[in-house]
Amino acid sequence: MEQGIATIGVVITIPDPWGEELQERRAGYGDTVAWTIPTHITLLPPTQVPEERLPAVDAHLHQVATVRAPFPVVLRGSDGFRPVTQTSFVVVDKGGDACASLADAVRTGPLRRRLPFPYHPHLTMAVDLTDEVHDRVEAEMSTFTLEFSATAIDRYVLAEHGVWESAAVFPFKASDG
Repeated sequence: MEQGIATIGVVITIPDPWGEELQERRAGYGDTVAWTIPTHITLLPPTQVPEERLPAVDAHLHQVATVRAPFPVVLRGSDGFRPVTQTSFVVVDKGGDACASLADAVRTGPLRRRLPFPYHPHLTMAVDLTDEVHDRVEAEMSTFTLEFSATAIDRYVLAEHGVWESAAVFPFKASDG
């Protein structure tokens, strides 16, 4: 990490015990980054921000979260981005539109940026492994289902030791009615 620059990401963290179970599964497939970040749905991929701008970033994320209500998420089945990237994932079957809207809102103001690919909410299970492993991940996760309520967004920071750590949590405050 450069002096004065923080690498951050903004996510919906999958609650435990499911988050930890899915992290163990990902590690079991041989994904070497499984233990470096909690299980999540990405809203803002790794982004470098000057450290002095972090208070403005947090104020922005607070504002984004405050006008959102908790929403249901259903993770069901599997897919992959191959051959574009070697990534296998669990599909966001319900709540994807809410994730996309949230991601759009996060990527405004001090976090305005373009993405290298169109935003596609998903739960990564394997990255950069062999085709055989990706085939196995997608087959084994094809019947997977998990329902939970998204209640907050989390800002993570990449620590010097290479592990993503939660830096701030922004609960959704609006009512859904």
